[in-house]
Amino acid sequence: MTAVRPPLAPESVLLSDRVAVVTGAARGIGRATAEALARFGADVAICDRETTGLADTAAGIEAAGRRAHPAELDVRDRAAVDRFVTKAADRLGPLDIVVNNAGGGFFAEFLEISAKGQAALVDENFTSVTHVVRAAVPLMSGEGGAIVNVTSVEAHRAGPGFAVYSAMKAAVANLTKSLALELAERRIRVTCVAPDMIPTPGDAGLADDSAAMELDRAYDMKPLPYEGHVDDCAAAVIYLAGDLGRYVTGTTVHVDGGTHGAGGWRRRHDGGFVL
Repeated sequence: MTAVRPPLAPESVLLSDRVAVVTGAARGIGRATAEALARFGADVAICDRETTGLADTAAGIEAAGRRAHPAELDVRDRAAVDRFVTKAADRLGPLDIVVNNAGGGFFAEFLEISAKGQAALVDENFTSVTHVVRAAVPLMSGEGGAIVNVTSVEAHRAGPGFAVYSAMKAAVANLTKSLALELAERRIRVTCVAPDMIPTPGDAGLADDSAAMELDRAYDMKPLPYEGHVDDCAAAVIYLAGDLGRYVTGTTVHVDGGTHGAGGWRRRHDGGFVL
C-alpha cells in the first residue's frame, strides 16, 4: 500500500532541523549552498582546504540561526574524510543531506598532463566523492536522505584542455545513477547539479588560461540572456535535498542557462540562434 503523504505546502521547501554536509564550502557554489541550507533550516557541517573562507561560511550559517561544524580538510584523504564526517554526525546528529561540491581543475592538453597531475584530477574530482559517500551513508538518518553531487556541463560534452576533469565529472554523473539504485532501499536519493556559466572565484583564471570564451561577441553561448549566479546552484540543491524533490533520483539538474539543451546553438544578441 502506498503511504499517505501530506499535500505540498509552502513549508514543504523547508529543511527544518535536518543535518547537512557540504564539501568545498569556503567560497563559490559551496559557500552559497551551505548558507542557503542554513537559511532553509538545516545545521551544516562544512569543510575546505581554505580556512579563511571557511570561517566566513560558518559565520553565515550561524547568522541564519543554525549550527555550523567547520573543518579544514583535503577530501582526497580518506581517513581525514572519515574523521570529519563522524565528528559532524556526533556533533550535529544523523546526516540527512550530503553535498559533494569540492573539486577543481586546470587547463592543459591531455598529452601534456603528467601522471601526477592526472592522479590529482582523479582524486579531487572523483575519488573524493567516493570517500564522502562511503563515510556518510552509514551515518545517514534511518528515514533516508539526499546526496547531491555537483558536476559540470563538461560531464555531458567534450572538454578540450580539460579532458581528465571532464571525464571525472562524467564518471560522477554515472556513479550517481548506480548509487541511486543501490541506495534506494535505504531511501537515499542521489542526484547531480551540473552548472555552467556560473562565475565563481575558483574559476576566475580558467577562462583566461584556456581562451575558451574568446568568441565573437555577437553571440552568447547560453540561450538565457542573463548571467547565472551561485545562488541558482544553491536553489537546485535545496530542491533536490528536500521534500519537493522527494521522488527525484538518479538524474542531473542542469543549471546552465540552457547550454546543455542548446547542443551548440548560440544566441545572437540581435535576436535568433546560429550554429
